[in-house]
Amino acid sequence: MSEFPVAKALLEDSYFLSDWPLCQVRVMDDAQYPWFVLIPRVDDVRELCDLTEEQQIQFLHESSFLSHWLKAEYKPDKLNVAALGNRVPQLHVHHIARFMSDAAWPDPVWGKQPMQPLSDKEVARLQELFADITF
Repeated sequence: MSEFPVAKALLEDSYFLSDWPLCQVRVMDDAQYPWFVLIPRVDDVRELCDLTEEQQIQFLHESSFLSHWLKAEYKPDKLNVAALGNRVPQLHVHHIARFMSDAAWPDPVWGKQPMQPLSDKEVARLQELFADITF
């Protein structure tokens, strides 16, 4: 796992999956949604526009890769990709596979339902899967 400092709230609510060239990849601890987060490993960055142009391009590659993977793995009705940061100012971008049948549809997932923890088996499956992904 990376030594990069991740905001306490993100550490508490997610599991480490991998370090990609720019971002740490984490999965949110909520079994209701396939919900992943990319966190650029750059100090003191709050907004995507705070990244250098090179970093922005790398972020786009990693975000697109994760988005394509989510579409292939889960076959969602819609992808939600968002960087809010109102409660956790460290730049992190949510990638959520959404389904018309999910508990929050069509609204945002935040605050709709209490989080339901991922199973240990699912966390291990994702950690193994992401260990094999390289750029």
